[in-house]
Amino acid sequence: MNKDRAEGKVKDVAGRVERQVGEWTGDTEAQVKGAAKQVEGKVQNAFGKAKDALKKPSDTNENASRHGEDADDVQEDAAEPRRRTA
Repeated sequence: MNKDRAEGKVKDVAGRVERQVGEWTGDTEAQVKGAAKQVEGKVQNAFGKAKDALKKPSDTNENASRHGEDADDVQEDAAEPRRRTA
């Protein structure tokens, strides 16, 4: 999890609370501000997820190049369970 995902989640939750309090109190301005903060948090969280998704394949490629293997070989090895040798 990166900084954008964490901050986005915090903004999403804070916005949800602010919006809900606005609904309970009848404060339309608080509802709108809360909803806007909630959307901002969701967008930031999605941006963080996209950054993480772009980062993962390169990590696999780096591991493969260090060991002289193709990235596909590393991914296949990761999918197979490890066998114990006696």
